[in-house]
Amino acid sequence: RAALRRVLDELRLDPKRYPIGALSNGISQAKNELKRPQDIPNRSYADEVLRRVYESYQEVLRRSGGLDFDDLIMKLVELYSTDAEALEKWRDRFRHVLVDEYQDTNRAQYVLVNLLAAEHRNVAVVGDDDQSIYRFRGADIRNILDFRKDYPDAHVVHLEQNYRSSQAILDAAYNVIRSNPERAEKRLWTDRAGGEKVVATQAYNEVEEAEFVADELERLRKTEKRGYSDFAVLYRTNAQSRAFEDVLARRRIPYRLVGGIRFWERREVKDLVAYLRFCFNPQDALSFGRIVSVPSRKIGNVTVEAINAFARESAGRAQGALAGKTDILEILTDPARVPGVPKTAVAPLLGFRAQVESVRSTMGVLRTSELIDHVVEVMGLRAHYLDGTPQGEARLENLNELRGLAESFDDREPDQGLEDFLAEVALVSDVDAYDENGEGVTLITLHMVKGLEFPVVFMVGMEEGLLPHQRALDEREENPSLVGAATEMAEERRLAYVGMTRAKDRLYLSCAFRRHLYGRSQPAFPSRFLTDIPQSLLAAPRGSAPVAPPRQGYKERYLERQVQAAPAAPPVQRFASGDRVSHPAFGSGTVVKSTLTRTDEELVVKFDKVGLKILSGMLAPLTK
Repeated sequence: RAALRRVLDELRLDPKRYPIGALSNGISQAKNELKRPQDIPNRSYADEVLRRVYESYQEVLRRSGGLDFDDLIMKLVELYSTDAEALEKWRDRFRHVLVDEYQDTNRAQYVLVNLLAAEHRNVAVVGDDDQSIYRFRGADIRNILDFRKDYPDAHVVHLEQNYRSSQAILDAAYNVIRSNPERAEKRLWTDRAGGEKVVATQAYNEVEEAEFVADELERLRKTEKRGYSDFAVLYRTNAQSRAFEDVLARRRIPYRLVGGIRFWERREVKDLVAYLRFCFNPQDALSFGRIVSVPSRKIGNVTVEAINAFARESAGRAQGALAGKTDILEILTDPARVPGVPKTAVAPLLGFRAQVESVRSTMGVLRTSELIDHVVEVMGLRAHYLDGTPQGEARLENLNELRGLAESFDDREPDQGLEDFLAEVALVSDVDAYDENGEGVTLITLHMVKGLEFPVVFMVGMEEGLLPHQRALDEREENPSLVGAATEMAEERRLAYVGMTRAKDRLYLSCAFRRHLYGRSQPAFPSRFLTDIPQSLLAAPRGSAPVAPPRQGYKERYLERQVQAAPAAPPVQRFASGDRVSHPAFGSGTVVKSTLTRTDEELVVKFDKVGLKILSGMLAPLTK
């Protein structure tokens, strides 16, 4: 990343417009496909930028005598392709080539193996095309599917006996994976005949789903004497962990979050909560220090410490009810007076204050979830986190999950709703049942769980848009004729299969009737993978009915009717410069500026007692 930052500086490219994470991913993908800078297709300006950055990046590495991780194989392939003597030496050195997890190899690895094995053809690969789930990392399922074409004299051994799962679980998993196109036909079997049927259930929402999981694991602990480490909860996206973390923590059930960061410890979640806390309480120096440079505003640690020190000194001088308290926003009305604040930081600090005041002007008017939308928009958090990488998309999913939680406070008065929401966040994030190393229920994504096994597995969120993921649905909608093993939908089906076959004794599949998804509560529909499992293989949890497979067209019949709203009328300019106005909280003031935007009237008002405020003409309760 340091090398890429240097390249962007040399090429005078804005890292906000061309995020380093996205460029790094693009270069890595190109190297995995053995593409040099000149091989990058010139389909758009973005491709041209990637080519130039890639070229300069390689030059920086060359000058420093360094290689990145992807170069380790790419340079080896280049050497073997251009130096016959080197290739002969290493072919003779490695007379037998063995490859594990062959279904997860990328193009560069595939070419390297074939170069080494092309002469003696002593190559043995182990893999399962049904478990190829790392396409997003460059894995190419064609490598294993076409192995017989590359080596027509190869001897194929089917390892179909399973030593982990019960036959009931294997049968259910087979019915999910059998629909995948182009797969090598195989059916796992075990000496463990029978076993408990797979349990399928539908909860009302994600909280009820988490409560069901907690109830069931506590029941099995008592009836089957199981330890907490016998249980695993598998989900498609990291954002889904929030409901389970909250419920398990509240019920003092220890848990381990594998391969991720606790929801309330994730950077983007802490940033957004800090914004809300600071807007609610401008005396919160900790939240101020966290958010003032998110996104980057060219405000350094020296400036933040100078302002906090000035705030502490001012608090020490305050008398009466104000003793020990200082409004940081009041200090930011004139940051130039603060000792130690550089001149270059004054304008960014004033801009930050204007943004915060814009949010504060809507407090008491917007509901909690709407306020979160406003913060994300005003502060530019969406663009800040969406850096073109899968991690960026996951960060946005976490913000949407937080917004979904906030919706449950929207039925209260806006001021009270925000206060209650912040109190709930503080309570939940402080309750700690998390035990990274001790015994606990394992919370883990489906991509991370490959290679692991657990006696009892709960696969949650089995819904259209989650599993299969929305990307697979979008790909199919955009290109209905696209078929084959390399499609997103085929990979999602393999992901479901991998999750199901992690279970040894018991497997639970759950979905919700409604779920907070993409920041809003909306109807959820059982995953098509659930409908692939015959009802005879499913059981209901303790006497209730299992999820019935929806019939053809279920989504169209149950989808809530969407009525397109009439276009909003253009805003009317109600105020003009010089108008005297009154606000119930800020008192009397004078309109300094009125600007019409596409959807609103933005006002700058100088109030007699509290100074300048930026307000929404449509939302602020102003009277002339």
